[in-house]
Amino acid sequence: MKRVLPFIIAVFLMGCSSEEVVIDAGLSKISSESIFENIAFLASDSLKGRNTPSAELDIAAEFIAERFKQYGLKPINGSYFQRVEFVKIDLGDENYFVLSKNGESIGFEIGSDFVPYNFGEGEIEGEIVFAGYGITAKEYGYDDYEGIDVKGKIVIVLRDEPQENDSTSIFNGIHPTRYSFPRYKVQNAFEHGAIGVIILPDPLNHLILKPRGYAWPKIFKNLPRTSLPIQLSYLRREFIPAIEAGEKFIKEVFGDVQVLRDIQKAIDENLKPKSFKIENAKVKIKISFVKENVYANNVVGFIEGSDAKLKDEVIIVGAHYDHIGYFSPSALGLAQEDSIYNGADDNASGTVGIMEVAKAFGLSRNKPNRSILFIAFCGEEKGLLGSRYYVDNPIFPIEKTVAMVNLDMIGRNSIDSLILIGWSYSEDMKRLAEEENKVIGFKFSYDGEKDFPRSDQANFARKGVPVIFFHSGEHEDYHKVSDEVNKINISKIEKVAKLCYRVVYRLANSRIRPKLNEGKLAD
Repeated sequence: MKRVLPFIIAVFLMGCSSEEVVIDAGLSKISSESIFENIAFLASDSLKGRNTPSAELDIAAEFIAERFKQYGLKPINGSYFQRVEFVKIDLGDENYFVLSKNGESIGFEIGSDFVPYNFGEGEIEGEIVFAGYGITAKEYGYDDYEGIDVKGKIVIVLRDEPQENDSTSIFNGIHPTRYSFPRYKVQNAFEHGAIGVIILPDPLNHLILKPRGYAWPKIFKNLPRTSLPIQLSYLRREFIPAIEAGEKFIKEVFGDVQVLRDIQKAIDENLKPKSFKIENAKVKIKISFVKENVYANNVVGFIEGSDAKLKDEVIIVGAHYDHIGYFSPSALGLAQEDSIYNGADDNASGTVGIMEVAKAFGLSRNKPNRSILFIAFCGEEKGLLGSRYYVDNPIFPIEKTVAMVNLDMIGRNSIDSLILIGWSYSEDMKRLAEEENKVIGFKFSYDGEKDFPRSDQANFARKGVPVIFFHSGEHEDYHKVSDEVNKINISKIEKVAKLCYRVVYRLANSRIRPKLNEGKLAD
């Protein structure tokens, strides 16, 4: 038998391509056992939800870096970390909001009547203009600022966007567009010359007209300081001050909530602006911040390519390893004692997925032609900040970055289903994923493009890099304390990791570079 076995193996190998033998050798290193071991640690209570920044996120980073080292990945310039500097913003002590109307001054209480956003600070005073939803959307032929001058004035706008509950709305049906985001409304007001913004909860869709603004721990006492907003320090811009006001302000300005409701209804029905100046009225607003520099890390591991001509080109394989931390249950109206958002699926699942792909390449004797850089991003939950930092401060030139593959939430729902996101941006990446999936056997869903801006690959596409994003879909535990390891489908993570490996293998060894579709550069 000892003499017969090598002969059988040799005959078998002759029937297989050498490339498939190499691929199979890599795939064999991806295992459910190590997936479970790694995710059990990353999503454990001891890491307290891996908030950015936090000591627990740093522990997670050290763990990932150690695994990269064990799997044969190399550091960059002697380190597995790309340090990211943030500015943490806290609410200062002096904040006020006063309306002067017909010679009478009306003050408002912070927390109950108004809540500041985390955009801009300072003291402003000016006349007020109602500007509908505060949207300028040329592609939809809609502009709340048409025919109204807001230069030097403070703008009042509604939250969200027109027809938000109408599936036939030009604003992407019931799915919110970027025009609904407070940051967009504030930026758009600034570009039209406004000096401040007051956002109102829209009365057509909300019975309780309480202000949201930002959830500051100084206002909402049960929230921990870990919930404070952060921004990339080099991108810190002073926006104009912005607050969200509630029912008391609405009644003082419009006389009755129903008046504003009727205006909003008319806008929604006709998609025509109803903007106007509020006569004989001014407001004075002061917002103060306290700022602190804080730090976190992107975790990087490198596999150098073996081809003399192609090794200077790089494939990025990424996943964010942060989540949203922990909160006081009473602050959120929760009865249970569990207050840790473990983020097992979001996104410990994607993190262990790229770790398995890293192991498959790192422990292989055959190195790819192109180089591969594995990145576990920090700060995704704070606004894709870690990946934004990388594309603005790349370790390897963006023009040498051939493609990016992103794994985010890959451990839930049917083991046979997977959402392919980014396919509309690159026909080459779509075709490649579909070809390699013929071996793996997922049933792809293509209805996730609306979620394209919500994960890290979007920052790479914005720089012109072809991308693809594998996602298993949302579920009832999304951003809840119940997103725990015992609900994870380990076999599905293994299956996604194997698909990712095959796609990355093709990208790293083909002499052809994928392209973005013409005119498809992400915003």
